[in-house]
Amino acid sequence: MIPQITNEMFNYGVIGNCRTAALVSDKGSIDWLCLPDFDSGSVFASILDEDKGGHFSISADGYLVSQKYIARTNILCTSFVSDDAAFDVIDFMPRYRIGESNTHYMPAEVCRYFKVRKGHPRFKPSFLPAMNYARNKASFIVNDDYVKIFAEDNVYDTFYLYSSFNLNSVLCGDEIELAEDGFFLISYNQKLIKIDIDRINLDYQRTKVYWINWSNRTARFTSYNNQIQRSVLVLKLMSYQSSGAVLAALTTSLPEALGEVRNWDYRFCWLRDASMSIDTLLEVGHQGAAQRFMSFIKTIVRKKSDSFQIMYGIRGERILSEEILEHLSGHEGSKPVRIGNDAYHQKQNDSFGYLMDVIYQYYRFFPGTLDEIEDMYEVVKNIVRTVSRDWRNPDKGIWEIRGLEQHFVFSKVMSWVALDRAVSIASLLQKNDIAARWKVIADEIKNDVMTHGWNYEVQSFTQTYSNTEMDSSLLLMEEYGFLDAHDERYVKTVDSVYKTLFNNGLMYRYATDDDFGKPTSAFTICTFWMVRALYVVGREQEAQQIFDNLLSYSNHVGLFSEDLDFKTKRQLGNFPQAYSHLALINTAKLFAERIDLSPFIRP
Repeated sequence: MIPQITNEMFNYGVIGNCRTAALVSDKGSIDWLCLPDFDSGSVFASILDEDKGGHFSISADGYLVSQKYIARTNILCTSFVSDDAAFDVIDFMPRYRIGESNTHYMPAEVCRYFKVRKGHPRFKPSFLPAMNYARNKASFIVNDDYVKIFAEDNVYDTFYLYSSFNLNSVLCGDEIELAEDGFFLISYNQKLIKIDIDRINLDYQRTKVYWINWSNRTARFTSYNNQIQRSVLVLKLMSYQSSGAVLAALTTSLPEALGEVRNWDYRFCWLRDASMSIDTLLEVGHQGAAQRFMSFIKTIVRKKSDSFQIMYGIRGERILSEEILEHLSGHEGSKPVRIGNDAYHQKQNDSFGYLMDVIYQYYRFFPGTLDEIEDMYEVVKNIVRTVSRDWRNPDKGIWEIRGLEQHFVFSKVMSWVALDRAVSIASLLQKNDIAARWKVIADEIKNDVMTHGWNYEVQSFTQTYSNTEMDSSLLLMEEYGFLDAHDERYVKTVDSVYKTLFNNGLMYRYATDDDFGKPTSAFTICTFWMVRALYVVGREQEAQQIFDNLLSYSNHVGLFSEDLDFKTKRQLGNFPQAYSHLALINTAKLFAERIDLSPFIRP
């Protein structure tokens, strides 16, 4: 049994309801919460500044504290146990279906349900909101049954706190005796119904049933099933119900390396990341998220002449201007803290390959009505026009290099994927003449990569047409069907990437200088990619050992961020990261068999 690494940096669980999310520490402190939506200003952000950011913590001296998810849910339970008393804090965001409809109840609120296990526990709350990324001071108005919290310089910027405990005592941080079950409810809106312990319990039971039912639709596997289930639940939390967009991560500006400046806002929908997430959810039985994402794609391309960006806001916004929050110190002093992301300007030609791959799955498995099929076919033609025009041009690549554009090999590979899948879609629709025309372009792209991407000097594909450096993205040439696993050129490329970028059990994305210097942390998804590459070229035992080691670097509730420190295995970067969890699922399936439950499931 491999020992679990202690990840003090990200000792958080995440709760959410596909509208917003919160990070809850293993000691029961809410240190990140944006209201009312994922991309709204924060009301708690102590992960970005311990002094100014704001938090809602629970302290109980003399108690042993532990945390876990309630099985098959996104509900967290933090347990406080002493010799003579014990209680649980159950944190969740309500989410459940309303009646027989497909409508969901998912208010912008957090429930903190306190359940007595034994004795008469005592605790102290610390409720210290900091409005709008701590740019505005919070003020309070205490009413009989709630506290209204508002920004001093904007009285309309408000949210509400309801509780079964004395509200003045809560705001003063007085010690509270838990004589019976109690609650806190943080709500963006003033409630129009009575909020009491019965209502909190009802929301808890409904939310628990919702998540268990949702999880029950996830495919099951003979090995690594718990890790797969948790990762699928995490990916679900990153979808924005209202539009179908999928976020890359739930946080902003958590550093890729402590003390450095690679701190970005990931609360947006990258076509690449979202498409990969949707493809993974499809593979494990969740078609609903894919259908909503297809609707999102149709929303962002309203006219046939509309161009694509690499990323969008969660409602389809195109302008994502980047701003630096100078007043925040950053996580462990890692500045700057950014909101917004200027990468939306970039040209990344690989993005369309992932998207077209998902659209192909859409046509194969749930194409919908004739008008929906035709709408999506217009999107396909738009992508083909875009890729056919741009694939010869340099771009910023999968890693969003902010310096000069280059001819990245993997961008060309994914341009081929876009045309290859478009050919398959046209064939499905019996548009054989168009399929033949598009295949000519696909073949042209592939020949160009084989001619200019393969470096005879190093006997490997390389990062760009003009350098001899390695890049982890090259490992995906097999997964997307560009090369066969047994192709000598792929085998040699895997070996070259392994020798150059594999370090102390983990992978660099690349090891060359970029506009911020040389990367110093491991990019988690790349290690998963290496596991797959080693597996498919016949190095199965080595692949499984790396995989098992990597799984041990998750945090205490099985979550992964974007990056890992090579030496300490400490998690770094935004958290939790869709990239990391979708790759975990896809890699785990290599070592596990799917359990077919269809004979036991009623139609």
